[in-house]
Formats: sequence, C-alpha cells, structure tokens
Amino acid sequence: MIKLEHVSMSYIPGEEILHDISLELKKGSFHFLTGKSGSGKSTLLSLLWMQRRAAEGRIYMFGQDVSNLPRENLPHLRRKVGIVLQDYRLLEHLTIGENVGLPLKVIGESPKDIEAKVRELMAWMEIPEYYDAYPRTLSGGQKQRAAIARAVVTNPDILLADEPTGNLDSELAIKFMYLFEQLNKMGTTILFATHDQHLVSSFDYPVLRLKNGKLS
Repeated sequence: MIKLEHVSMSYIPGEEILHDISLELKKGSFHFLTGKSGSGKSTLLSLLWMQRRAAEGRIYMFGQDVSNLPRENLPHLRRKVGIVLQDYRLLEHLTIGENVGLPLKVIGESPKDIEAKVRELMAWMEIPEYYDAYPRTLSGGQKQRAAIARAVVTNPDILLADEPTGNLDSELAIKFMYLFEQLNKMGTTILFATHDQHLVSSFDYPVLRLKNGKLS
C-alpha cells in the first residue's frame, strides 16, 4: 500500500529534514507516527500525500512509483487518500457542509446523497448546527472536527492524519480515535501523527518514531 525506499528530504541544501527513510505500511494497517516538533512528521505526510517530492529515494503508493509521476496524474491518486492537516485547510467561501462534502462532489456523487452523508457525519461529529455556517464563525476545535469529517467522508483507502486531535479535549480525542478505528476495520490504512503520548499509550498500535529526521 505504502512503501518508501531510502527517502531523504531537505528544503535547504545540506539541511535534511528526513534522512534515509525506509518503511512499508501494509494495506489495512494502523500506525502512530511520533516525534518532537520539527522532527519531520508533517514533511513525511506531505510526501505521502504527494504534495512534495522527495530529494532522494523512491515512494510507492498503491503499488505505483509516484516519485516522479507527472503532476497531471496525481489528482486521481489523491482521491484515494484522506488527509487531516494542522491548519484545517477549510475553504472560507464555502459553508461547512460544502467543505465536508467537497470530496464527494469531486468524485461525482449526487447532491442528495452528498447532503445525506454529510449531515449524518456532522451529527456524529457533534457539529450538525454548523452545516450552513462558514469557517470564520467556528472555533478551532469545531474547525478540526469539520476537517476530520471532510477527510473521512469518502471512506478513503489511506488516511494521513497530522495531529488531528491537537485542538480537541481528551474525551473528544478518544471518541475520534474510535472513528479512526472503525475506518481502519473497514480497510482504511491509517498513519496518525501525534505528539500526544497519552493517546498513543491508550491504543495498541505500532509506533513509528522520528528523531532528527531518522525513523526508529
């Protein structure tokens, strides 16, 4: 499902963010990715989302080498990947319902089916009253819930989560973990980046640790 071979990444020549990373994540697996701020977690996720290209090494997604894939071929693959980012990336000119339903609209689902799925998911996320609201009216935690809903609304093959519970209280963080677990049981491969050691210790999943750009 996901395979990295000797991947390195740097933004400034001579200053590597990631160094010689090799890993393989099997289909249907669930892994935590931990490490201090600046250790390279977000950079690694951006490579897997095909937002950036590695400086060295090969990256395989869905059995395909995406290391130097033409940009026009990436959208089709990205549709199989859900991502939750630290800065939400909600579109300010769309309502929360429209933001959450956007991935379904892209793949061509009917407006009726989109609304039904989005309303059901937003109710589970405890933000149903914000269906017609705009992002600027929501708190940070509410925006995070909307961002998570958007990432999982299509039941993606892969879910990349970058500190998805960072703006949530511990009780809600655990509840969302159960949502991620249900997705995983349905076959979604999950890589969950977090610095919350209490959350990591509460669930029995393998842990990948980044330190100084190296994986252990």
